[in-house]
Amino acid sequence: MSTYARGALGRYGEDLAAHRLHRLGMRILARNWRCGEGELDIIAAEDDALVVCEVKTRRGTRYQHPMASLTPLKAARIRRLSSRWLSECWLARYGSPPMGGVRIDLVGVVLRDGRGPEVYHAPGVA
Repeated sequence: MSTYARGALGRYGEDLAAHRLHRLGMRILARNWRCGEGELDIIAAEDDALVVCEVKTRRGTRYQHPMASLTPLKAARIRRLSSRWLSECWLARYGSPPMGGVRIDLVGVVLRDGRGPEVYHAPGVA
């Protein structure tokens, strides 16, 4: 798969994930937030909590189901980036941490030929 196709696949998966999170009542605050250390896919608010969502999209599950892709190393990177986003963006805007804390969710999207997309959401994975 070309870099362009991978990027398009990832963007499509993130669009589906953002739609699902919005339907669950979350307010999307940022998408594809980048800093020198990496990127956070989706940052949302749910009630008084800040929710950082990692999105993984796969064409089928021959290689690996997207929900199995969050390794301890990736979870540590997301926690580090979440802390940076909190300090650089949230605190600058609101002045204090979110009362409900920060939660890290995983959204997996599976696309199979001839079928609609399957979107899985696992709250509080890391």
